[in-house]
Amino acid sequence: MRELKAFTPFMVVTLLLTVSLPVRAAEGDFRKGFSGVAKKASPAVVFIQVEKQIPMGGPQLFFNNPYDLFDEQLLERFGFPRGHNKRQPPQHRQPQQMFKQMGQGSGFLISKDGYILTNTHVVGDVDKITVRLTDGREYTAKRIGADSKTEVALIKIEDKGDFPCLSIGDPSKLDIGEWVIAIGNPFGLKETLTVGVVSAKGRSNMGITDYEDFIQTDAAINPGNSGGPLLNFDGEVIGINTAIFSQSGGYMGIGFAVPIDMAMQIKNQLLSHGKVTRGYIGIYMNPEEMNEQMAQSFGYKEKTGVLIADVQKDGPADKAGLVSGDIIMEMNGKKATDQVSFRRTIAGIAPKEKIKLLVFREGQTKTITVTVEELSDESGGTPSSDPTEASPEKYGLSIQNITPDIAKRFNLEREDGVMISEIEQGSPAAEAGLQPGMLIMEINRKKINNTRHFMTELKRSDKRALLRVKGERGTFFVTLKTN
Repeated sequence: MRELKAFTPFMVVTLLLTVSLPVRAAEGDFRKGFSGVAKKASPAVVFIQVEKQIPMGGPQLFFNNPYDLFDEQLLERFGFPRGHNKRQPPQHRQPQQMFKQMGQGSGFLISKDGYILTNTHVVGDVDKITVRLTDGREYTAKRIGADSKTEVALIKIEDKGDFPCLSIGDPSKLDIGEWVIAIGNPFGLKETLTVGVVSAKGRSNMGITDYEDFIQTDAAINPGNSGGPLLNFDGEVIGINTAIFSQSGGYMGIGFAVPIDMAMQIKNQLLSHGKVTRGYIGIYMNPEEMNEQMAQSFGYKEKTGVLIADVQKDGPADKAGLVSGDIIMEMNGKKATDQVSFRRTIAGIAPKEKIKLLVFREGQTKTITVTVEELSDESGGTPSSDPTEASPEKYGLSIQNITPDIAKRFNLEREDGVMISEIEQGSPAAEAGLQPGMLIMEINRKKINNTRHFMTELKRSDKRALLRVKGERGTFFVTLKTN
């Protein structure tokens, strides 16, 4: 089970390892509850166990000379005569010892020929995948592909005959308050069924995956449910259980599932190419969505749109003539209502395809044609307008603007700079010695005015960023690795 940061220092978003099965109420007999759905769906839900060989430290060396590992002068200081430490080659090198690391999760069959959907963090970097069906049959699965940006993975098992499989539902038809069912293996308790409702749709900016459009539910989901299906009242899968929002690491009434329509799009690419190809145009969207106050500052009268904070040099948008401060109003004739949907749409466009953007710039509108390029690890810029690429969260660092109260507490004459609100353990920010409560005053010898300014300068850093930081012990410089 993995844990990720959430919105406050006291909450974490915890990636799950679980399974979920649907259940259907028996007509005319409410005592049966969702048993009909359970009987229908449970045969297609699978238990997944994974193995990975992990090295136990470094290789073991054995020497003839007991003093071989010690410095000659050090030995002499403790009374040993010189000459004891005549180095000799080791007699043999013992192979590095390994131990088997085990993990578990859930998945569900989507085809009679054995294709299974699950989460990437369940079957990602592992050596062996074992799948067990509810009827006791066990198989070694093959990983077809996995996409870490959506947490969707595809594996396959082989056998003669047909496997049971789930019907695919339509998440767009879900209503808030509608019943949903999850069946899985929380904490190793097999075939556990939980019931709840749809709490919200279209959840994003959670920091769980790069491309987020989660279904939120209060159906109890715990570690062990990752990769399992979230089902509607008809026993159709409408999502893949992926994460929980928790203070304790366990169930607290907020779970998240990847919509099945998004998962099936990823599945099709994994099945065809073994990987996912995404489009990008090389822009950095403003961290804050368009609001009335921001619109007024640009002389913009609309209430929706995507504000470009910066443009990647020599990227598709730069080549097309987009600049910082442009507000994207429409794409191919459809309104750009928010950053999440805009970014997701760009990601789904095939490379080399041209798109038409209606842009507001300095009181006027103009149409700009951009040729979408393929997103790669070397693309730079913001993948399909991805705000996380320019975000400090990438380096395990959460920041906030300095308020008058913060300025007063730190005896600041002005409200310039940003305050560190959270640091992710083991992150580049943590390794640099940064801590919550510290103030970042400069980056690369440039004074910082606010969070947007900080992110813009961080994006421009090449491999390392020089930060001027103020903490309880005074002001100092620290280098943050940005590669």
